[in-house]
Amino acid sequence: MSVAIPPVETRKPAAPFGANYGGPPIRFLGNDGEPEPWQPGRTPQRTYTLGMIVGIGASSMFFLALVSASVVHRGLAGNAWIPLRPPSLLWATSALALASSSTLVHARRKFKSGDIDTFIRWWTITAVLGICFLGGQLLAWRQLVAQGLYLASNPSVSFFYVFTVAHGLHLLGGVIALFWISWRQSHGWRKSPGISRSKATSVAALYWHFVTVLWLLLFSFFLIGG
Repeated sequence: MSVAIPPVETRKPAAPFGANYGGPPIRFLGNDGEPEPWQPGRTPQRTYTLGMIVGIGASSMFFLALVSASVVHRGLAGNAWIPLRPPSLLWATSALALASSSTLVHARRKFKSGDIDTFIRWWTITAVLGICFLGGQLLAWRQLVAQGLYLASNPSVSFFYVFTVAHGLHLLGGVIALFWISWRQSHGWRKSPGISRSKATSVAALYWHFVTVLWLLLFSFFLIGG
C-alpha cells in the first residue's frame, strides 16, 4: 500500500528593504528634494528635521524652566527683587532679530528658484545680522555694568544676564551653522550620505526662526517686569 506524501511548500526568502519586489524601486527624497533610489547606509533626510524639532523642544523646556524659576523667585517672601528696566538698546537688537529672519526668508526663496549666488549673499547677510545682534547684546551688558548692575547686584539682574547669555549662545550656534552652509554652497555641495543642501538650509532656517521668536518672547518678558 502506497502512502501519499503531501507536497512541501517552499517560500522565497524575503527581499531586503528597498528591493524591487517585481515593481518599481522604492524611492526617497534625496539631495535638493529629488527622488532617488534607497541607498543602504544613508541617513534619511527627515531624520535631520526630527532631530532639530527635538532640540528645539529641549531648548524651549530649558528657557521655560528659567522663566518659572524667575517668577517663583520674585514671589518669595522677603525677597529683595527690584524689577530691572531693560536697556533701550534691546529695541535695536530686537529689530535686528526680525530683520535677520526676513533676510533668511528671502534667501530661501532665492535658493528654491535656483539663484544660488543671490542665495549665498542673503544667507551671509543673515549671519552678519546675527553677529550684529550679539554685538548689541554686549553693548547692553556694558550699559548695565556702567550703571553698577552686576550679576550679583539683584536677582532680577542675575536672571537677565542668565537669560541673555543662554540665548546668545543659542544664536551663536545658529550663526556658525549659517556660515558653514554658506561656505559649503560657495565651494560646491558634494553629494554624500550626510545631509543634503536643501535639507541643511531648511533645518537651519527652522532653528533661526526659533531663536528669533525666543528672543521676542524673552524681551516681552523683560518689559513686563521679568
